[in-house]
Amino acid sequence: MTKLIFMGTPDFSVPILDGLIEEGYEVLAVVTQPDRPVGRKRKLTPPPVKVAAEKHGLLVLQPEKLKDSKELQQLMSLTPDLIVTAAFGQFLPSCLLALPKKGAINVHASLLPKYRGGAPVHYAVMNGDKETGVTIMEMVQKMDAGDILSQRAIPIKPEDNVGTMFEQLSLLGKELLLEMLPDYLQGKITPKPQEESLVSFSPNISREQEKIDWHQSATDIHNQIRGLYPWPVAYTTYQEVRWKLIGSEVSEEVTTEQPGTLIEVGKKELKVACGEGTVLSLIKIKPAGKGELAIHEFLNGVGRTLEVGEKLN
Repeated sequence: MTKLIFMGTPDFSVPILDGLIEEGYEVLAVVTQPDRPVGRKRKLTPPPVKVAAEKHGLLVLQPEKLKDSKELQQLMSLTPDLIVTAAFGQFLPSCLLALPKKGAINVHASLLPKYRGGAPVHYAVMNGDKETGVTIMEMVQKMDAGDILSQRAIPIKPEDNVGTMFEQLSLLGKELLLEMLPDYLQGKITPKPQEESLVSFSPNISREQEKIDWHQSATDIHNQIRGLYPWPVAYTTYQEVRWKLIGSEVSEEVTTEQPGTLIEVGKKELKVACGEGTVLSLIKIKPAGKGELAIHEFLNGVGRTLEVGEKLN
C-alpha cells in the first residue's frame, strides 16, 4: 500500500483527500493551515481539510509556518512514499520535498505554465478566459514551476464564477490525480518541462482589485464581479456606502454618460455607464449590513431613493 502525506486547506482540497482515501492510499498525516477567526463574531473555525481529515481519524498537523516547526520534525520522522499537495498555501522546505521515495506532487487549478501562484481561478475568470483546467506537477523549490505530469482543460461558461469553477476543478483534480497516480508510482509517466516563455502569474487578490473602476468596459467589470464571487467579492460605493456586487449582465446599450453614472433606475432595472460607452446592468447587490438582494428587492428597499444621474464610485 502506498503511504503518503496530504497537504491542503480549502474546500477545493477535500474531494482530492477523500478520493485518495477511497482508493486505498494510506494517509500518514494531513497538514493544513491553522484554525482562523471567521465572520463578524470572529469565531475560530477549522479549515475544511481539517474537518474532513478528522472524520477519517487521520493525524492532523497545523503549523503557522512549516519551516523550522515542530510539525516539520514530526513529518520528517515518517516514511511516506509520496507527498500530495492541493491548495495548501505554504512553501515546502527542501528537506520535506526530499523525504518521500516517489517525490512530491501538486494538484494546481490552472493550465500551467499559465497562472502560477495563489489565485489562478480568480484570474482565469476575471480575464475572461474561455477555459481553464488542472495541472498535476512535480514540486520543486520554485512556485508552481515543476515538470508537468498530467493536465486537463474544462470550459469556463458565461454563467460561471469563481465558486462554480472551484467546485468543477476540485472534482477534475480528484479524477485526474487518481487516474495518473498508478502509472506515476510505477515510473510510467515522463515529466514534461514547462515552457518558460509562456509563464504568467496569479498573485493573491489585493484589496485594490476588489474595488470597481467604472472607467473599465462593462465586459471587464462583469468579469471582475464574477471573478471575485463568492470571495472576496467586488464592490463599489454610493455616497460613501459600500455595495458588494454579486451579479451583473452586460447590456447591448451604449451611452455617452460619464463612467459610474446611473443611466436607468426602474422597479427591476439598475444600469450603470461604464468605460468605452458601454453599459452594465446590476442584477444582485449586497448593501452594507444586509444580505444578498436581487435587484428588484434592492430597488424596493435600500435603493428606492436612487435617481438617474447619480454616480457610483
